[in-house]
Amino acid sequence: MTDKISAEDLQSVARELQIIRNQIQTLSNQINEYSVTLEALSNQDENRSVFRSFGNLLLEVDDRKLLINEINDAKSTIENHLMVLTEKEESIRKRYEDMVQTFEME
Repeated sequence: MTDKISAEDLQSVARELQIIRNQIQTLSNQINEYSVTLEALSNQDENRSVFRSFGNLLLEVDDRKLLINEINDAKSTIENHLMVLTEKEESIRKRYEDMVQTFEME
């Protein structure tokens, strides 16, 4: 990074930070959705059928435990990605704050 920080540089990093924050919000919403789904599955009587959406089709699930494992795996994957994005967001936020400080001293 050069010593001279322009307003465009600040705007670019601010946009990048906003994009990361939007991605974090989206992933958080997906995690919450998976959690609600898992809770609903755990509260439903095991003798009742469970259905899964495939495109425009709604198909009955044969193996509820497999479905729960798949949902847990997907949730875990998203949680890991969320952790990476959160670390990236922190790094970008710090870079932005440093750039603002440098910009204000110019």
